This record gives sequence, structure tokens and C-alpha cells, in this order.
Amino acid sequence: MTRLVILNQRGGVAKTTTVHTLARFLADRGKRVLIIDTDPQGSMGTVLGLKPTKYLHDFVIYNHLFKDCAVRACPGVDVLCSNRETVKTEGYLMGQVAREFVFTNLFSQVESEYDTVLIDVAPSINLLQTCAMTYARYLLIPVSMDPLSLQGAAASIETARTLGSLIRMAISPVAILPVMVDRRLQITEVVSASLEELSARTNIPLLPGIRTDTTVTKCSRAKRFLVDFDPRAKALEDYQSALGKLMELLGDGNCHPR
Repeated sequence: MTRLVILNQRGGVAKTTTVHTLARFLADRGKRVLIIDTDPQGSMGTVLGLKPTKYLHDFVIYNHLFKDCAVRACPGVDVLCSNRETVKTEGYLMGQVAREFVFTNLFSQVESEYDTVLIDVAPSINLLQTCAMTYARYLLIPVSMDPLSLQGAAASIETARTLGSLIRMAISPVAILPVMVDRRLQITEVVSASLEELSARTNIPLLPGIRTDTTVTKCSRAKRFLVDFDPRAKALEDYQSALGKLMELLGDGNCHPR
């Protein structure tokens, strides 16, 4: 079982695209994948064209059956979607004892059906993000070629360190993933150099970058997986290379939940 949170405290860094591309990458290799969307914007359901009748809020707060809440996105990939009710979920959990462990208690009961659980979180530090990090304990951090995204990555790493100290459990970033890389721009060179420095300083591996590709936006509008929309897309080629490296890291005994 692999559990992974994809996060950055900055929005617009291709978290959702990374999650569903990774999910499909794994499913095409015979893995059973669960995606959990904890962002009230509900982007995962939107970009994949899903039509759930129940959401994360129904599972967490009303204890509805998991099989009635998760929807099939493609063979091997199920999604537990979010909607605006997710905001209420967090408000309700604030008053609970040991609230940081709510996901651990709930999803540990259903995860046996899957090989991998991927969690897409909102671009802010909130309780649901804390629950996700406590449950998964491993992080993938996408970073776009933007100084604010770089700051968001550094904040995510520090949040993981602080939370780990508070709950006395290791929460470990597995890798940093550069996204929206356009080598023609000077800012790309600046941010890339900073990412290399961050990687060296924190000892977090830096994955191969994902090139800027308008196909990704078109794919989201078409509500399809990138591999189905355009199997020759340059972004897909880059994702396959980066995710292959990620799988090697996750295959290391140091990257399995303890």
C-alpha cells in the first residue's frame, strides 16, 4: 500500500493534473488506485467529467457507505470527490478529539481494496490537509516556474516537519516535481536553480520536469485523462519519465508507511 499527498501551498501548480495522470499511470500498470479530493472546489470531479451523487462530506460526516460515495473514473481508478460541502466537513471536525487522525481511522477501513491512495488537497494549510498528511505520511510537491510556487513548496516542507514533530511521526516529502517548465524563459532558469538548491539542502529528490503544454488545458476542458486525449502530448511524455522515477523512489523501503 502506497499513500501519497500531492500538495503545494500555492495554487495553480498542476496538482490535480499530476494526481489524475499519476493515477492513470499506475492503473495502466495493473494497480488499483483511489483518488481522494479534499479541495472544496471539487476540481478532480470536474476535470474528469464525473457525476457523483455522494461526496467526501457524506462519507466522513454522515458515515455513508464508501461504495456509494466513490465513483469509477476508469478501470482501476476510483475517486472520492469533493464539493462545497467539504468546507462544512472541516468545520465539523474542528470540535472532534484527535481530529488529525480522522482520515487514518476512516480510510484504513477501506484502503485494502487498493494498491495506492492519492490525495489532492487545497492550496492552503487547513485541517483536511493535516488529516491527509497524517494519514498518508508521504508527499509529492509539484512546483511551477514561479517564485510564489517555490515559496509554497518550502512552506509545505516546513509544514510537514512541524506536523511530524507535533504528532511524533515522520512525514516525508518523497520528491519535488517541476511543472510548467518553459526553457525559453529566464524565470525558469532562476526557479530551476533554486529548486536544485532546495533539493540539495533538504535531501528531497528532484524529478525530471514537465514541459508547458497547451494540451493539458484542452484535455481538462474535454474532461478526459491526458493519455486518452493525446497519447503523444509532450507533457505526457515528461510525466511518464518523472513518474517512473517516482515509482523507483516509492519502491525504496524508506518510502513505505511505517
